[in-house]
Amino acid sequence: MRREERLAEIVAIVRDGRLHRAVDLAAALEVSVRTIYRDIDALVASGLPVDGERGVGYMLREPVFLPPLALSLAELEALTLGMAIVRETADEALRDAARGVLDKVGEHASNRRNAPKTWGFGVYAFDLAREGFRHMPLLRRAIRDGQVLRIDYLSLAGDATERTIRPLQTEYWGRVWICSAWCELRGDFRAFRIDRIERCEATGARFVPEPGRTLDDYLRQVAAEMEKAQPSP
Repeated sequence: MRREERLAEIVAIVRDGRLHRAVDLAAALEVSVRTIYRDIDALVASGLPVDGERGVGYMLREPVFLPPLALSLAELEALTLGMAIVRETADEALRDAARGVLDKVGEHASNRRNAPKTWGFGVYAFDLAREGFRHMPLLRRAIRDGQVLRIDYLSLAGDATERTIRPLQTEYWGRVWICSAWCELRGDFRAFRIDRIERCEATGARFVPEPGRTLDDYLRQVAAEMEKAQPSP
């Protein structure tokens, strides 16, 4: 990886508002900690608002402003379609963010003025997807901060259970939203339809990644199950 690409990767990582240790950045980018220190010094010297210190960690304290974007019309259409879907199939915070992205693209994308006046997309979410929106802010916050949640869940068969979960990821499957989580009741990973969650609340407890219970473990399990399901040649 060239240095310019590595610097861009560091910015992409530290811009999430969290504190990132140099040792973790080094592992993610497969370089030495000393290299990360030099790269951070270069970013700071360039005027990027990076806060932190060696041995503690680094984070970006202000948004990064992008230069004008030379997007093709197809790229612009793809971005606009994606944001249109988010505006119809996500919670209020993400809908506002999607509108903000489109506003900024309008300001910075040099090809935006060349788009046809009548172009655009209409995206209409299914009622089932909308049903779970009330839980999305808490779910997203819990995934981001490692919060344990308690939910009342109604299965498709009509069975009601109370679960304590470690939410790992939310996914939109084209018709419904899913929360993939570690379920303490079952002692295994479970995928919960968010529209079937009747109550969702924080327990006040936190969780940290543990071997066998992480998102990577879940994705590996899903991949293994899909591979088993493939017909033999």
